[in-house]
Order: sequence, then structure tokens, then C-alpha cells
Amino acid sequence: MMVGSIDPQAGWKAPWQASAFLAAGSSSFADFLGVAAPDLLPGARQVDVAAPGGGAAATLPHGTTIVTAECDGGVVMAADRRATSGNLISQRDIEKVFRGDEYSCVGIAGVAGLGVELCRLFAVELEHYEKLEGRSLSLDGKANRLAGLVRSNLGAAMQGLVTVPLFAGYDEDSGKGRIFSFDVAGGKYPEQRFFSIGSGSVFARGSLKKLYRDGMSTEDVVLVLMQALYDAADDDSATGGPDMSRQIYPSVATVTADGYRRLTDEEAGRYAEAVVSSRMQLPDGPAAPMQSLQS
Repeated sequence: MMVGSIDPQAGWKAPWQASAFLAAGSSSFADFLGVAAPDLLPGARQVDVAAPGGGAAATLPHGTTIVTAECDGGVVMAADRRATSGNLISQRDIEKVFRGDEYSCVGIAGVAGLGVELCRLFAVELEHYEKLEGRSLSLDGKANRLAGLVRSNLGAAMQGLVTVPLFAGYDEDSGKGRIFSFDVAGGKYPEQRFFSIGSGSVFARGSLKKLYRDGMSTEDVVLVLMQALYDAADDDSATGGPDMSRQIYPSVATVTADGYRRLTDEEAGRYAEAVVSSRMQLPDGPAAPMQSLQS
């Protein structure tokens, strides 16, 4: 049986499979959505765009750069706030880091609209599972669910609408932070220590190799990620640095045994101001300590 539902904001009539609400199913909200309203899944709506690198896909707002690193007892994720449409800055204060659940976070790079939709669906997926099963997924299980959502967007990705997440969280079993990266086909890859995605990721990762040390405190890792984003913005035009005049600073989230926490703009601003101030004296940033061959 099909019933119609009017979306008051969008103004369109959506078909819903009423039987799907009554049938026994899995604990996956994405699976339920695939039966009840498949058009709402990421990548389900076919879009006529040009091949990657040109046409309509290239003019859509894109978001970069995301960096994350393990800290003592958890993980930290940060992102710049710039979105670009071709050679234009389309937004200066976009959010690219989102809460997955109490012990995880996810960042997106690529087509901003699809990425935000993917992150929202992922958060609902985790909450849906927890409500039905009475417990949360393991961190590996969460990463597997996210991989499935990325895979469902493969058709759109082949048309140039590419969005790729970066997932990190606190592993309650090991008591440590863990990081997972993905490819456009939904491949999941555990990463060690730190990682970055987006157009500025090459420069950010070089900075992280120079500054990151195992066992760093949460505060020190936040500062290192801020330095990495500054280096990325220094060499990549699609990555935005701290905008001191507009008070727009990178988004920063921490995930520890105490749960997910998004740093306030005031807190992020203090780190950003420290980095900008230090760059006035050292434009290329702090140097990594060298060990003498004679020592």
C-alpha cells in the first residue's frame, strides 16, 4: 500500500511504503529507508552532470580539508571552514565535522551537500541501531555502517558527485582513539596515529609528520592540527586559514572516554590566535626536533 506524505518545507509529495513500518526488519535505518523511501538514500537520485573535472559537478560547493590524530585517551578531529565552487569561495563558515554518536565523529570532503546528507543519515543510523538493540555498535561496526553508506553513493560518485568521509572515535574496548579512512567505493581502511583528507591533505599530512608525537595530550594535539590546517591553507587555495577579522576559526571536536565534545568558537579561537601569532615570527611554522648522528 502506498500513501502520500507532504513535506511542508520542500512542498513535494513523497511516496511511503506503509507496510515497511509494520514489517520485521534489521536494525539498520538505511535498510529500512531503502524499503520505505529509497529516493531519500544518498546517491539514489540520478543527476545529469558532466564527467569529473568539468560541467555542473565542478561548480557545486566542495569542502576541504579534514585532519585527525590520536591523543592520549582519545582522538581529535579538525577542519577548515571554506567551501569552494570552482575558483570561487562559496562559503566561509561551512561545518565539515559532525557528531556520529557519543563516542565518534565524522568529517567530510568533496561535494558538500551530499556529504552533509551522508553524515546526518549516519548519525540516525547509529541512533536507530542503539534504540532497537539496546546497545551501541562497536567502533568497527560503526565504521562498517559508514562504509555501506559511502558505497550506496557510488553511482553519484561516478558522475562526479564525490564525497568521502573521515571517521574517528573512542574505542570503549581498548580505551584508545582510532581512525578510519574510506574510498569512493566504500572501502574502509584503519589508519595509524593521524590522517587527513581533502585537497589540502598532502600539505597537512606533511605538517603532521613533522609535529605529531605519540602520547600527546588533547590540548597539544589540537594545537598540532591547527598548525597542519595553517600549512594546508598556505599551499592550497581551496583550504581556508583562520579568519581573524571575521572570527571564523577551524571546527575542532574531541572524542574521549567523556564522550564527544565540540570546542566552542572562543576555545578554537584561542588556539588559532596562538598559531597565527607564532607564524608572525616563524612564517613556515615550528621545526621538528632533529637528532644528531653523534648522539
